[in-house]
Amino acid sequence: MPARCRAARATSASANRAISAAWCRFSRHRSSTRRGAPWRDLPQDFGKWNSVFQRFRRWVRSGVFDQLFEALSADADFEYVIVDGTIVRVHQHGTGAKGGTRTQAIGRSRGGLTTKIVALVDALGNLVRFVLLPGQRHDSVGVAPLLTDLDFAALLADKAFDSDGFRTELDNRGAVAVIPPKANRVTPIPCDFEMYKWRHLVENFFCKIKEFRRIATRYDKTDTSFAAMIQLVGSVLATR
Repeated sequence: MPARCRAARATSASANRAISAAWCRFSRHRSSTRRGAPWRDLPQDFGKWNSVFQRFRRWVRSGVFDQLFEALSADADFEYVIVDGTIVRVHQHGTGAKGGTRTQAIGRSRGGLTTKIVALVDALGNLVRFVLLPGQRHDSVGVAPLLTDLDFAALLADKAFDSDGFRTELDNRGAVAVIPPKANRVTPIPCDFEMYKWRHLVENFFCKIKEFRRIATRYDKTDTSFAAMIQLVGSVLATR
């Protein structure tokens, strides 16, 4: 076998082991007794844990997980989209990144140190985009980047997203705002509550990703590593 082919084959096998190692850390039935499946507890079959971790970080910085997620979630159903946010508690091992927690989408709310995941799912309940915010930030703060360059017929959201500015933006885009009005509105705004029933799809999505231990609790120090974990789970869910 030519040297170039052998090198390519070895690189492919190494990449497969790295993906398998990252996925192994999601297993709820792992042999590790330490919480959060730290990289040091990877089975020896994957090789040296630090080598696997460094490859994972290189992939994060080069956008490999972004490309993987985009490729597997490209066929989205934009009949309507649904947006919502959920809180994830940050474990004590998830702090300590350079620059402090303020630069890593970690904030302090009633539950202590937390990260908020604001997600946009399509009409089938599959993840389209998401953004990470400090736990105390309002859900509506992360909506703008989620909607950039997307064409959809309607947007479903709860009362937290009921604002005149957001409704005007949706109207300018030609999209229907399926958002119940807040109780303190002087003039009630009609809402299609039959369509609104489908908002449960985004709640179902959050339940699915939180079945994975490393999403239900954040153990990653950097927001980019945590985002890569969400992209990996989202990629797997999109193929089911």
